[in-house]
Amino acid sequence: MALGFDLSREELNTYSGTNPRPDDFDAFWETALAEMNAVDPAIEIKPAEFQVPFATCSDLWFTGVGGARVHAKLLQPKNTKEPGPAVLMFHGYTAYCGDWAEKLNYVAAGFTVAALDCRGQGGLSEDVGGVKGTSMRGHIVRGLDDAPEKLLFRSIFLDTAQLAKIVMELPEVDTSRVGAMGGSQGGGLTLACAALEPRIKRVAPVHPFLCDYQRVWEMEQAKNAYFELKDFFRHHDPKHQREAEVFRRLGYIDVQHLAPRIKAEVLMATGFDDEVCPPSTQFAAYNKITSKKSLEIYPDFGHENLPGFQDETFTFMMGL
Repeated sequence: MALGFDLSREELNTYSGTNPRPDDFDAFWETALAEMNAVDPAIEIKPAEFQVPFATCSDLWFTGVGGARVHAKLLQPKNTKEPGPAVLMFHGYTAYCGDWAEKLNYVAAGFTVAALDCRGQGGLSEDVGGVKGTSMRGHIVRGLDDAPEKLLFRSIFLDTAQLAKIVMELPEVDTSRVGAMGGSQGGGLTLACAALEPRIKRVAPVHPFLCDYQRVWEMEQAKNAYFELKDFFRHHDPKHQREAEVFRRLGYIDVQHLAPRIKAEVLMATGFDDEVCPPSTQFAAYNKITSKKSLEIYPDFGHENLPGFQDETFTFMMGL
């Protein structure tokens, strides 16, 4: 099967990525996790205005690396007699964690649900990179002119792992029955979370973002969600004299390089007409996953809702 703008299906099956992996990648993330674990999260759980008879809905706040106050919606089933499963939800780029009502199917099935607001995007979590408040876009390139530890997605990846740790410590949650899910940026964060918190058991990413940045650039797909890559070069390196350095540094926050750390069972979906997150960039991550995995292909779909996959994901998570 040929993809008009990308590799053939046969080539995708063996594609191993383009963006370089920094030599100190593993040490970088071990240091990052140590920093996260040293943070006092100062957890606050406050009743939300939205409530339903069969669930407790709360605003969860914690302090992440760098001192940002990070927000998540927390929904817990009422009248549970023993610890049950939980699922973490991650949203798309620049968006927010979504409405309460769209999460109630999992709560009705006995799941605790925690949905993260990525710092500085459309929700309530802070971006403290200079000023408190929102920054919305530019998060891929934030920190490229500083030390790798200043890359904003380093902090966001750690927020996913810290949220997982917090949820696993809730008395209502069975630590051995936690999953994660999300699409686009949420798909990339789902994989990053499972890589950084190996106790997660099942993950369901959809067309994951944040994979194989150099491949995106070489395909001339640095537009839509990836447009800031092109803008960075135009404004900060118009002759591409730093190109090798830039892509090496982006390698620290490239999900494909985190993928080998994943121990969870993976159910992933991708559309072959996806020009926002090209299939080859997604396969760069998928092909590096060594745990049990399966991939659902939608040949005629792009970066959009994939019919039936939400139902498949629900059934998959019910196996926790």
